[in-house]
Amino acid sequence: MHKIVILRYGLVILPLINRIFVVCYKIKITDSLFGVFLDQATSLETQDVVSRGSSKVVEYKWWIKIALFTIFVLSGQSVATMLGRLYFNKGGNSKWMATLVQTLGFPLMLPLIFMYLPSKTTPKPQEFTTKPSWITLFMLYMFLGIFLAADCMLYTLGLNFMPVSTYSLICASQLAFNAFFSYFLNGQKFTPYIANSLVLLSFSSTLLVFQSDSEQSVKTSKTKYIVGFVCTVAASAGYGLMLSVTQLAFKKVLKSQSYKVVFDMIVYQNMIASCWILVGLFASGEWKDIKGEMAGYESGSVSYIMNLVWTSISWQVFSIGCIGLIFEVSSLFSNVISTLGIPIVPVLAVVFFHEKMNGVKVIAMLLAIWGFTSYIYQHYLDDKEEKTKAKVVNREVNLIEIRISQ
Repeated sequence: MHKIVILRYGLVILPLINRIFVVCYKIKITDSLFGVFLDQATSLETQDVVSRGSSKVVEYKWWIKIALFTIFVLSGQSVATMLGRLYFNKGGNSKWMATLVQTLGFPLMLPLIFMYLPSKTTPKPQEFTTKPSWITLFMLYMFLGIFLAADCMLYTLGLNFMPVSTYSLICASQLAFNAFFSYFLNGQKFTPYIANSLVLLSFSSTLLVFQSDSEQSVKTSKTKYIVGFVCTVAASAGYGLMLSVTQLAFKKVLKSQSYKVVFDMIVYQNMIASCWILVGLFASGEWKDIKGEMAGYESGSVSYIMNLVWTSISWQVFSIGCIGLIFEVSSLFSNVISTLGIPIVPVLAVVFFHEKMNGVKVIAMLLAIWGFTSYIYQHYLDDKEEKTKAKVVNREVNLIEIRISQ
């Protein structure tokens, strides 16, 4: 009787024990899976925190470099322009010499290249592309060098025949020309803000041609003033075109954005431009008058030499900043920062050269600043849109990684 009762209880209890073991086993598996998932989530969260911290450090360093290059552009451009005007005010007459100092300082960049390149030219897998032939590079550098020489001569003529404040304000049109050429060569989109910038900068430059004769120098005739205006506008257009062509060359020919390629282009371009300007200097016969010009310089021969030397150094400082901004951001942004220095030179001209800041110049400067602000705001919107897209992509990548890890 007892055996039958035990057997019956056994038949009831054994299935219960079996079910308990099954449930415990499932709970154990679930707990282990949950632990793995929790560990993975914690790991991903830790990696995300670390990546955010490192990205903030990288972004912080990036902004320091941008600020440094911006200072180079603004200071180099302002000082070089003021020294160029001082050269003519103190008795300098050689247009070829004033043009030569804009490009002749390129050897000063060679030590910087050798010191700065190793940390910035580490080859990446995606950078192994077919290099252009030396004939292609020669033709590219030759074209840009000749173009630069002609553009520098136009800038020199404009600076010689016009007040430096008027000259600098007209140079604001280079931003409009750059946007116009970038539309055809670099696929730049025209938005209402870009169009507004083009109109304002065009009005700002055109307004200065209607100044009264009292605002012109006594030595400068109305004809020379018009010639200086046309040369400055043409130089601004040429500079805008050259930036667009340079960006196109990086994308289609050189296919690289490394410091080495950028510095090579600038050095060879300046070297070829200097050679052509030297040819013009000797062909025009102005080289014969340099000794007499130095002796007749109002501040003395030492000041004459120092003016040329520091003008050349200032233009190279500007080039370094311009190159850095092209590498870190884009040629358009580099031109925008260059345009930002427009209000600086007229103020310096009033202080040091005692030029008058009349109502026309004030309105032209305000229009130029308005046009610049409109252009910068469009860049801000583009950058904001790119960051939003990047966040969406990063979230999708993280979700895919989590699903794969499961």
